[in-house]
Amino acid sequence: MSRAINNHPDISPKTKQKITDAIQEYGYIPNNSARNLRRIDGKCIAVVVKGVSNPLFADAVQIMEEEIKKRKYSMVIRYVNFDEYEVDVAIELAKEKKLAGVIFLGGYFVREKEKLQKLRVPFVLSTAGYNVDRISSEEYSVFCVDDEKEGYRMTDYLIRLGHKKIAVLSGKPDDASIGKLRLKGYKSALKEHGITLDEGLILHMKRDIRFYSMENGYRMTQELLESGKEFTCIFAFSDAMAIGACRAIAEAGKKVPDDYSVAGFDGIEMGTYYTPKLTTIKQPIREIARGSVTMLFEIVDKKSENVSRIFPCELLEGESTKQMTAL
Repeated sequence: MSRAINNHPDISPKTKQKITDAIQEYGYIPNNSARNLRRIDGKCIAVVVKGVSNPLFADAVQIMEEEIKKRKYSMVIRYVNFDEYEVDVAIELAKEKKLAGVIFLGGYFVREKEKLQKLRVPFVLSTAGYNVDRISSEEYSVFCVDDEKEGYRMTDYLIRLGHKKIAVLSGKPDDASIGKLRLKGYKSALKEHGITLDEGLILHMKRDIRFYSMENGYRMTQELLESGKEFTCIFAFSDAMAIGACRAIAEAGKKVPDDYSVAGFDGIEMGTYYTPKLTTIKQPIREIARGSVTMLFEIVDKKSENVSRIFPCELLEGESTKQMTAL
């Protein structure tokens, strides 16, 4: 196969075409340098990132690379879309690169137990959308936040500001990941405060647009404004979507927070410098990244069994939300 790929003269055109067709059909990825691969056997860590354009992970990837290099290992990074199965990608990478370990950055793994068992190298689930009630330290090492708890916290905060008609920019309708957990927290807060749930104020991401992106937040907010539904506040399940929401509100001739309050989730740097500065739930992404790498190498070096850790978030009060005036 390698001779055909490299146009070796002793391969007939007919044979070469058959090999080319097979490569396209099965998605074969050639190893560009077997010699280089041999040199990094067992000294390479893969970071598999769920979400091609998620700005939250920029700092995490940088920290992970620094920590991995400190240990004289190399890092290979692979971005996967939300509709791809990251465990399948990791299994193939492990075969191709002969990895020492894998860090999954993002994703949701409750239903992936059988696939994870096929991954024959140590791994850590980092910032995974994982229901904390179902984490088993014996099976996995998980470093994440409690998305349900933090979704509740932000909704509770907004209610205490006087908002009762809170729209949410959520995940897909069938989301089993962070969108589902944060939405569960939102619903719990409404119930605790005696506020009737209005399903019309729950908007779901567009499938044809990058998930949790500014464009998705923009489009959902346009739809909400055009619907005529009454609301005083938007809780977006990512800062990027919150920024998109602010843009749609401005284009409609309204102001944030004078006309509508907007809150996000993640605590990305862009939200700090955006005008108005976003109110958000800040994830300790750098601490999660360092902890994930440390844990992985402790497992690789057989110094530790699996450990799971839930990191607390911080609610940052910005300029995009305001106290409602009592009627």
